[in-house]
Amino acid sequence: MAVINITDKAADRIRALLAKNEAAVGIKLGTSTHGCSGLGYTVDYVEEPSTDDEIVEDKGVKVFVDRKSLLFLLGTEMDWEDSMFSTGFKFSNPNEKGRCGCGESFHV
Repeated sequence: MAVINITDKAADRIRALLAKNEAAVGIKLGTSTHGCSGLGYTVDYVEEPSTDDEIVEDKGVKVFVDRKSLLFLLGTEMDWEDSMFSTGFKFSNPNEKGRCGCGESFHV
């Protein structure tokens, strides 16, 4: 099983973000305590990779997965949505057992 799967739209968006930050070598995906369900997704630039991160290279982009979040993210699909009502990275995570009512956080 792949650590994460990156869709074509997500890879395109990551490339666009990296083009705006020349110092970044990729992005970092992780989780943090957030919202009423407990966990939220985090996405940040990576300028200096950590040896503790799992590296996913796919479709010409690098996503560094925070090792502390690895078990929560295993098998997650990372997509990009740009619609009238929502713009941002979207995650389909097979480990989620539930989400809060507003969709901002999840629990495993």
